[in-house]
Amino acid sequence: MDRIIVGIDVSKDRLDVVVRPSGETFAVERNAVGLEKLVARLLRLSPHIVALEATGGFESVVSAALGAAGLPVAVVNPAQVRAFAKAIGQRAKTDPIDAGVVAHFAEATNLEPRPLPDEQTRLLADLVARRRQIVAMLGAERQREQRVTASRPRKSIARLIKALEKELASLDADMDDAIKGSPAWRAKEELLTSAPGVGPVISRTLVAELPELGQLSHKQIAALVGLAPFTRQSGKWRGKSFIGGGRTAVRAALFMGAMVAKKHNPVLKAFFDRLVAAGKPKIVALIAVARKLLTILNAIVRDNQPWQTA
Repeated sequence: MDRIIVGIDVSKDRLDVVVRPSGETFAVERNAVGLEKLVARLLRLSPHIVALEATGGFESVVSAALGAAGLPVAVVNPAQVRAFAKAIGQRAKTDPIDAGVVAHFAEATNLEPRPLPDEQTRLLADLVARRRQIVAMLGAERQREQRVTASRPRKSIARLIKALEKELASLDADMDDAIKGSPAWRAKEELLTSAPGVGPVISRTLVAELPELGQLSHKQIAALVGLAPFTRQSGKWRGKSFIGGGRTAVRAALFMGAMVAKKHNPVLKAFFDRLVAAGKPKIVALIAVARKLLTILNAIVRDNQPWQTA
């Protein structure tokens, strides 16, 4: 019997749905009544997977409603779906076509359901994302401060920097409260920060945005984050290996950790020095350190054992 695969294209006001392999299509409004209709209809179908793209937050209430009803849900990366559409020659673009491409992608890649973050985890993820935005704004204002010489603009910049620093401290306090309020998160943070090079910012990014940590193999977790190298090769020609895709914020946090670890973590410092001594460019060695750090943290969480130097 063919497995039933459902693809949903999510927009601000409407959900377009395609069912494979039957080709059935329908649409509902993206509101409480529409979601109730969608859930009831999908429960009758008993799908193997319901896939929808991440669309700037519009998908959150949809995935939450489907997950709460016990339906198998996976939120997929839009870039991967677009690349798949290009690969199969699908150039036309309408909402129903997009839903069909999502369903086809889920079927072709044998997509499996992914656990949805609970309300607490979504809150922490929002706090982490907001902190990232504040840090970026602070960086931009400090750059402006270096370039501006006139008194009035400098005073304006200084006031804004002070306000942003105050907001950053407030966000850090909110995250502290969130972590302390969850024994599971507190234990996970203690495990992660036991590794030299991993501080609260990195550990909280991983807790909020990489809940799969400790549940996947080292290859799977590296691919999920975008730290698994892929090579361009054709016949005897072999191009350079690249990394990319995956969860950008997590990868950026791990690079921060790698920068510290290559100096202060005895195991990863030796690993970095060995790669550089072997002729690897420093950026390549740093990527390898970030990937190894992720692998170590994955094992630490999986085994529930803190960092051990020996």
